[in-house]
Amino acid sequence: MKFSYFFIAMLLCSALISCSNDDEPTGSLEGQTGTLVVKFDNGVGDQDFIFGTTYTKSGGESYELETLKYIVSNIELTATDGTTFIYPEAKNVFIIDEADGNNAGEIWLTLDDVPAADYTKISFGIGIDQERYSKGAEGQGDFLQQAQDEEMLWSWATGFRFVRLDGVYSDATLTDEALNVHMGSVGTSLDNYREVGLDLPNSVLVRETANPQIHIKADIAKVFDGQTSVKFSEGFSQVHTDEATTPVIADNMMGMFTVHHVHNN
Repeated sequence: MKFSYFFIAMLLCSALISCSNDDEPTGSLEGQTGTLVVKFDNGVGDQDFIFGTTYTKSGGESYELETLKYIVSNIELTATDGTTFIYPEAKNVFIIDEADGNNAGEIWLTLDDVPAADYTKISFGIGIDQERYSKGAEGQGDFLQQAQDEEMLWSWATGFRFVRLDGVYSDATLTDEALNVHMGSVGTSLDNYREVGLDLPNSVLVRETANPQIHIKADIAKVFDGQTSVKFSEGFSQVHTDEATTPVIADNMMGMFTVHHVHNN
């Protein structure tokens, strides 16, 4: 008899738990937010990038860099169900400066208050899009001063430098010639903003109690040997506002990013 009462009690408990689960499914992520770190790790081919190191490229040329910076903006995440989250516009622009890298050569972007979800893709822009630029100097918020301080702005009328590579190059006849690649849009007359979309090798799980990371490798060699291979000696040692050379560099930069791995901590 005692066994029968115990068995009936267990059934009732099971039924109550089942009803409760139907009303509030366990594991629901609704209303949760978390932090996501996006790491940018610059390299040249399969080598780590190091200032002052000589790297070879096509056409018998080589180069060394003393400055390596580029602008990333409009970071967007796509979840497994197809929904997207765009990081708030006011905070959604960053300067990736190799000089700011940690001991592993990584530059960390920390995204706060990201809706909890399983994300399978990350997208971002290289540079400043025309919509943001059209808001005028006042509409850039704190980023305008940051860009000025880091010399990523020519002038407001001309626009932002989307990438800044400064150093020297050499070839069969020249040694340590000046190399300055400062690609960007030129006001509204020349739009060199580009967008990159990267599928993740496994879902990144954003949760209140986790600290996931997306590790992105950026191959600087692709700036010069990407969609188009360029020669420094043929006009690509000084790239600034020219309407012929700047779009080539912009298109090449689209192909320099890959997701190396995802950490779900």
